[in-house]
Amino acid sequence: MSSHLSSDTLPSQSALSVIARIEWQTVALALVIYGDFFGLTWFWQQLPAAVVFGLGGWLIAWHGSLQHEVIHGHPTRSRLVNDAIGWPPLSLWLPYAIYREEHLVHHRDEHLTDPIEDPESSYFTQNAWEAMGRPGKALASWNTTLLGRLTIGPLVMIVNFLAQETVQILKGDRQRAYIWARHMIGVAFVSAWVFWICDMPLWLYLLGFVYFGAALSRLRSYAEHRYADNHDERTAIVENSALFGVLFLFNNLHVLHHQRPGVPWYRIPFLYRRYRTILIEANGGLVYDGYRDVARRFLLRPHDDPRHPRHCQRSDP
Repeated sequence: MSSHLSSDTLPSQSALSVIARIEWQTVALALVIYGDFFGLTWFWQQLPAAVVFGLGGWLIAWHGSLQHEVIHGHPTRSRLVNDAIGWPPLSLWLPYAIYREEHLVHHRDEHLTDPIEDPESSYFTQNAWEAMGRPGKALASWNTTLLGRLTIGPLVMIVNFLAQETVQILKGDRQRAYIWARHMIGVAFVSAWVFWICDMPLWLYLLGFVYFGAALSRLRSYAEHRYADNHDERTAIVENSALFGVLFLFNNLHVLHHQRPGVPWYRIPFLYRRYRTILIEANGGLVYDGYRDVARRFLLRPHDDPRHPRHCQRSDP
């Protein structure tokens, strides 16, 4: 029996969302993130390297959370304005337009975790698994542990993404090429600011900002989804995480976001507390007590079998 939340249990998205022409909380957040980015890169030489490293990674991950927010129609009613807020490529490697396109596909909840239908799935089909060979399988298995996801996970994610994008462009995908051309203009501006005007070493930005930021984002996504026969039970909740809750704009309470993706980030904690019992019943009790609990369970143990249960049979070409 499906546990999908209905209007009889959880109010509709329009009822849960406060309709505002401009959501000033998100505007303020964007100003803080971009302002801190410019400030940190400008004054980096006056700060200890460890501070630059930590704050840089935090800001890149926070910016990714902001991009996620604007993808879902915030903070204004204008998609053009929202996209302009999310477009600057501070992470360098991920074009906002591709992130937007693939993330909205990810929100087809009936396909969550499916390695063919869900662009954000971490699972493999049996054919893909067998094609990796022993070294690839070992790498993929390590990447299913939390420590693996935080250490090699960003590299695996970025390299795979760039390789797939290169293949698409080489096959003649003009739309993809256009997206990347616009993206590289943004990358040129960010690079000019960071490396030429602020004179920051390339290694510091790539490791402290880009890689560490990607690792923090991988922490958020690590336990968000797990295969279950009922698609509502594939989305987790990580409670009691005040610091990371702010970093992830409360998407640690992920089941509420998937049930009502248009709810703005600053209303999620209140609504989660109000409807907690309903949400936990709906997702089958897939709840973690903070990211310490996630680490206790999965730091060195796989989160799940990397082979998707519905694609566990080899299909000959």
